[in-house]
Amino acid sequence: MFRLPLSFFRQFGLTWMPIYSTLNKAQSCRRSMATLINTPRDPNTLSNYNNFRCTHTEANFEILFEQKRLVGNVVHKLKSTTNAESKEIILDSSHVSIDEVQVNGNPAEWELLPPFGPLGTALKIKLDQPVRLDELVDVKISVQTTEKCTALQWLTKAQTSTKKHPYMFSQCQAIHARSIFPCQDTPDVKATFDFNITSPLPVIASGLPVRTSPSATQTGAKLYQFQQKVPIPSYLFALASGDIDEAPIGPRSRVATSPDKLRECQWELEADTERFIETIEKIIYDYAWGEYNVLVLPPSFPYGGMENPTYTYCTPSIISKDRQNVDVIAHELAHSWSGNLVTSASWEHFWLNEGWTVYLERRILAAIHGEKYRHFSAIIGWKALRDSVERYGEDHEFTRLVPTLKGQDPDDAFSSIPYEKGFTFLFFLEKLVGKEKFDQFIPHYFTKFKGKSLDSYEFKSTILEFFSSDAEASKLLQDLDWDGWFYRPGLPPKPEFDTSLADIVYELAHKWKSQSFQPHLDDIKGLTANQIVVFLEQVLLFEQPLTADQSKLMGEVYGFAKSENIEVANLYLQVGLKAGDKSVIEPTTELLGRIGRMKFVRPLFRTLQKVDRQAAVETFERNKDFYHPICRAMVEKDLFGSKSA
Repeated sequence: MFRLPLSFFRQFGLTWMPIYSTLNKAQSCRRSMATLINTPRDPNTLSNYNNFRCTHTEANFEILFEQKRLVGNVVHKLKSTTNAESKEIILDSSHVSIDEVQVNGNPAEWELLPPFGPLGTALKIKLDQPVRLDELVDVKISVQTTEKCTALQWLTKAQTSTKKHPYMFSQCQAIHARSIFPCQDTPDVKATFDFNITSPLPVIASGLPVRTSPSATQTGAKLYQFQQKVPIPSYLFALASGDIDEAPIGPRSRVATSPDKLRECQWELEADTERFIETIEKIIYDYAWGEYNVLVLPPSFPYGGMENPTYTYCTPSIISKDRQNVDVIAHELAHSWSGNLVTSASWEHFWLNEGWTVYLERRILAAIHGEKYRHFSAIIGWKALRDSVERYGEDHEFTRLVPTLKGQDPDDAFSSIPYEKGFTFLFFLEKLVGKEKFDQFIPHYFTKFKGKSLDSYEFKSTILEFFSSDAEASKLLQDLDWDGWFYRPGLPPKPEFDTSLADIVYELAHKWKSQSFQPHLDDIKGLTANQIVVFLEQVLLFEQPLTADQSKLMGEVYGFAKSENIEVANLYLQVGLKAGDKSVIEPTTELLGRIGRMKFVRPLFRTLQKVDRQAAVETFERNKDFYHPICRAMVEKDLFGSKSA
């Protein structure tokens, strides 16, 4: 590793110590240096988006289920953003097959550059003549996906609930859009989209449907059209196609899912969706995307939800038949402001997406259920944060609020840290300046950066500027250890939470430390599913695990062994595995064969392999084609090596 001379650091006012202070100043001046040398501030893109910026993309694809690929073209409208005459366009791509490239309607020379680790293989397009500042270029790329595409999952009929039709859905976050089509695959660039998708089955996309009757092609497929008029980054490009039907869940909302699950999904979501929307609109400002719809995906979807605009994608695990897991919808809805409208400029600043979203989600829940519920939710989040820090190690780079991801796959840094450490920072700021004052800052922040991308330093300067006329708040913010919050690894200072809703289950968990404790169903009477989750998490923390007999008794008396709420069931199974109760191995492997959400899959595999590694490996091998490529890759690292969390 080479070392820069001290004179380099001095020109930017840098010192060697403390290291996180130096890093703060070094990264703060990244944007100014990037301007000088014309390199992007996002280290996870190979595109030259500082020379050109995509303003609009037209995606024209046919979905070929039998071949498991998309075939078609994309047309990017790119605007020159530099005074220097640009002679080439470089786009991100990964494992795509390119047939032809045209620039302004004429064939263009192009080449794929050598692979660059997890960032893929950049597409370099030669321009016949240089493009001046603010000039527009139309780039049409004929492309098809390949079997190595990491953004798409193809399900057979047998993998769906109706067993009648195949299914396809995309998941482009973080840097997987480039495996569908060449693009500027960075959250620092936003564009409007037109979707023209041909499929034999109904299609959902991350835009508003064009209200025309789809016309059938000669093959029987139909054309489905969508428009996204609000500029979005590439990771919010989303497609799904399969046996899908829809039903209303509010005056501006619908749920889409397989016909056999439609009514139960409608019932689960119709009581809260509009109430969530109206609540957050009072906190920030009006919803900007027209409709807020929910697509409940097949069970292999790897996340709780994905905030694709207009159609949130979510896991069927939230359909618990008790409306106890709809907090996921509050979270994904909040992304309509934090993440989708106001976006982190790179995955190093991901906390600006997720920390803000968790904060807003809990403000929604507090407005509906009371402030104690917000604190209770935060207590659950603190447990998740602590678990992630323990898995990585308290000094690990990925436990920083602003990690360094150059040369890294952002998926490897995915954990609860940007969510919960980000929330903790915002909660701290709220307490520091006062909730009433912070409430005035929220709409200001989301108005200033509406439609834009920003980094942590812009967030810092914005809040300092907003409170500059308030002497007391300004001094508190100026004196704040910003460097420590941004760059110090490990856990942040723990807030003082209202534990009243947690104390009940803490007390119950304490009783289970005694082997002579005799449980009764009345022990959990009146508890919410989230309180039961906290109870089970406390039991998992016991230094002396339950005995196998205790675990069985808990499952029988409290009904956990038969719970349809996966949030509860997966934790109970972990309690049983830790207790050495071999009777839970079979239900664990059964659950791992019907749910692909990483929140459940990864901890269950980690725990199962400690009890019966052979069962864990065999279960993975049996179900690996069921899991989404992102989930499959993460579990492989958990089971067979490579540090992840």
